[in-house]
Amino acid sequence: MAERHDDTDAETQPEPVRDRLVTVTIALLADVGPSEIKVRRIAEEAGVSTIAVYHHFGGVRELLQVVVGRGYRTLRTAFERAAAAGPDPGAQLFAIALSCRQVAQDNAHLYDMMFGLSTRGTYRYVAEAPDGGPTQQFLESYAVFAAACHRLVESGRITITDGHQVAAELWSAVHGFVTLEMAGHFARFDNPVGQVLAPMCVNHFVGLGDERSRAERSGLDAVAWWNSEGPGSENAAAKISI
Repeated sequence: MAERHDDTDAETQPEPVRDRLVTVTIALLADVGPSEIKVRRIAEEAGVSTIAVYHHFGGVRELLQVVVGRGYRTLRTAFERAAAAGPDPGAQLFAIALSCRQVAQDNAHLYDMMFGLSTRGTYRYVAEAPDGGPTQQFLESYAVFAAACHRLVESGRITITDGHQVAAELWSAVHGFVTLEMAGHFARFDNPVGQVLAPMCVNHFVGLGDERSRAERSGLDAVAWWNSEGPGSENAAAKISI
């Protein structure tokens, strides 16, 4: 396919072209994976010349830095929405876990790239990111999760009093589940959320000192929110059960 040379558009409207290149790259990741993240393919899909990619980003690695940043903004928005699922911090944390899973399922290759996983391609974000890069962007998303953990501590439901420790443990569990499910390790389960994620979260809550019945109620409340007001209310395929 011949390249389209509309560099004038790229020069006169730099922000729209820049945004379009990012959007196209995210879509390519979702549709065909990292193997097609090449300057020529990106430019063709965006309807610009290859020069536009270099003009706006310098190269593919720099473009992927911006793509990763977009992914983390999506993750943070999903976490913020889930944190408003109701007054129960336990339900908020369950909802955040479900949201993390949904973001990963929406674009598994992008999620891999956001967390530096090496299973799906040759391009990875620059590890030594400057201030405001992927590390900082992850921390902004993680802060939403950590705040819910602090609210759980403040509720008196658990015996652990260090919210940072609670956040580190729960995030490790949730992120581990998400990455293992994406890799196909839970394919034998008919309902990975109900059979793996929810029981794991309940057991973690109990291990932190919560009552099992209360932990289970938080999970049920989160699922009810997900299906009635969250992503499950907008897309029948996103509905879940535990």
